[in-house]
Amino acid sequence: MATALCTFVVHVEDRPGVLDRVASLFRRRAFNIDSLNVGRTHEPGVSRMTIVAAADRDTALRITANLRKLVNVLDVQEITDKPSVTRTLALLKIDVAPERRAEAMQLAEVFRARVVDVSPSALMLEITGTQDKIDGLVSVLRPFGITEMVQTGVVAMTRGADGTALRDANPTPGGDVPAA
Repeated sequence: MATALCTFVVHVEDRPGVLDRVASLFRRRAFNIDSLNVGRTHEPGVSRMTIVAAADRDTALRITANLRKLVNVLDVQEITDKPSVTRTLALLKIDVAPERRAEAMQLAEVFRARVVDVSPSALMLEITGTQDKIDGLVSVLRPFGITEMVQTGVVAMTRGADGTALRDANPTPGGDVPAA
């Protein structure tokens, strides 16, 4: 079976130690996390993790099953093959002399990146999009000299009216909560 990047959406209780338990599960089973993003949801006390990991079909099923067994995990969905929107945010700081600033800003505009800070010898850009889009911007800006770069992990959401949001007001820890 071919290994591919799989995307998991995990709703968890917003409690200390939950991230450690999830990361430890991946470590113990020798699954490498390619991307991890955690943030609050619109539901009080619930956080949403988006985890991207290399896995074949059987491994993805094992990851899903193991995540569901963890305390404080409310729901797990593997959305790799579902129509979805994925985004990553990156900040890039580039060396750019004032006489080349317009050129750098035009290149950034092609990728729909925004200038968020300007100094006498540098620009800071913000870009949101797929990893390919970010990589494309990095490659065209590399000749200017990238002095610093940071990226978030992937965030993902399925398309359409049906989603992965929890509907139950009082989910039971470790239990299967029906998804919408």
